[in-house]
Amino acid sequence: MLALHLLRATALAFALGLAFLLDDPARQTTAAVPTTRPVRQALRVALVAPFLALGWTVAVLLVPEEIRPPVGDVTLEAAGTFVLTLAAAAVAVRFTEAAEPGQGVAAALLTSAVVMALVLPGRWAMFVAVRDERWAASHERWVWVLVAAALVWVACGPERLRRRTLRVGSAST
Repeated sequence: MLALHLLRATALAFALGLAFLLDDPARQTTAAVPTTRPVRQALRVALVAPFLALGWTVAVLLVPEEIRPPVGDVTLEAAGTFVLTLAAAAVAVRFTEAAEPGQGVAAALLTSAVVMALVLPGRWAMFVAVRDERWAASHERWVWVLVAAALVWVACGPERLRRRTLRVGSAST
């Protein structure tokens, strides 16, 4: 049980780092570059993903095999947390003018993790023990969290269309 909680804490720590991945201090100047925002975000994720995968693999392998929880299930939880964090960062980038929304996203992620652990009723809890009969049901919910977060992330990728104003002026001859 301790190993499971430590792996979940590790996933949360990695996710808190990912909250700052989409921060762009030069946001106002990069809006005019020829590449779109989804391409820029995909490049950032592509640069970080191998190191994230390596770090997660090391964290899982540091847990002794006899007390290691099911690797696939815990990795699903971690992936859901990672993609949820990136989706929240994409929402913040899309709907705010903040150049660096990472602090707010990290605070929201940490707060929501604590609230979910304390408030959700037992049958809906995502943080159940490995040998609990609710383990499989909770991981079905994690799949839905992962899919929904990925869809939100993709939907929030493109730049917002700016409202065009029609200028009515007199033509000079």
